[in-house]
Amino acid sequence: MDRPGFAASLLAGGVAGASVDLILFPLDTIKTRLQSPQGFKKAGGFRGIYAGVPSAAIGSFPNAAAFFITYENVKWVLHTDSSSYLKPMKHMLAASFGEVVACLIRVPVEVVKQRAQVSASSRTFQIFTNILYQEGIPGLYRGYASTVLREIPFSLVQFPLWESLKALWSWRQGHMVDSWQSAVCGAFAGGFAAVVTTPLDVAKTRIMLAKAGSSTASGNVLSALHGVWRTQGLSGLFAGVLPRMAAISLGGFIFLGAYDQTHSMLADLGRVHS
Repeated sequence: MDRPGFAASLLAGGVAGASVDLILFPLDTIKTRLQSPQGFKKAGGFRGIYAGVPSAAIGSFPNAAAFFITYENVKWVLHTDSSSYLKPMKHMLAASFGEVVACLIRVPVEVVKQRAQVSASSRTFQIFTNILYQEGIPGLYRGYASTVLREIPFSLVQFPLWESLKALWSWRQGHMVDSWQSAVCGAFAGGFAAVVTTPLDVAKTRIMLAKAGSSTASGNVLSALHGVWRTQGLSGLFAGVLPRMAAISLGGFIFLGAYDQTHSMLADLGRVHS
């Protein structure tokens, strides 16, 4: 297994991440408002569904690039025999490391974006400066632990499933999957992982949107989940599951397909110029 190129992982991951976040932003806004403690209508309903998009536009490229640079390099470091039964474990470890690093960029972006999504009258930059003034840098990282606790289980399901589906499809047809086939595998893997991890996503949203100083704002995931269960039951824990599943299935199709396509194009360019 060749060591992955830094530039290839950076560009392929960045292009894939930016494509998904901007194309599917309206679905993400609807999901956030469904999960908001103030309720869908009070959070804005279907009005201003692009509120917070500047935050996503700025953060999506470096966030996805950071994930894939880490993911590909950890896979390379852990690589031994390609037929090893431990391969899914390596993908899980690589994805987990990737999420921990990517969340350093993703969490401040998410905090600003989600607050803009539920208060569409406020500008993104105004929300950013208010957080810094009232809560400082820790305010931008509120929900870091809950985001990592959501993303790692998500990646533990999505990435091994994506890699396994690609390997199975490659084996069935006798050659490596094309980019569109990788995208289909990504859609299935992402949709399944999205449903399973929705309660953790609800907890993360509640923590990020909670008023400063409240018990929920402290970042205790179990406490946030218990509060939702107590007031809204199972339906509250799975609030926004349909737009989340739709967005992540479509996102998996675009994100992982675009990543494979861009990565293979860059690899071909590298071979031509070498």
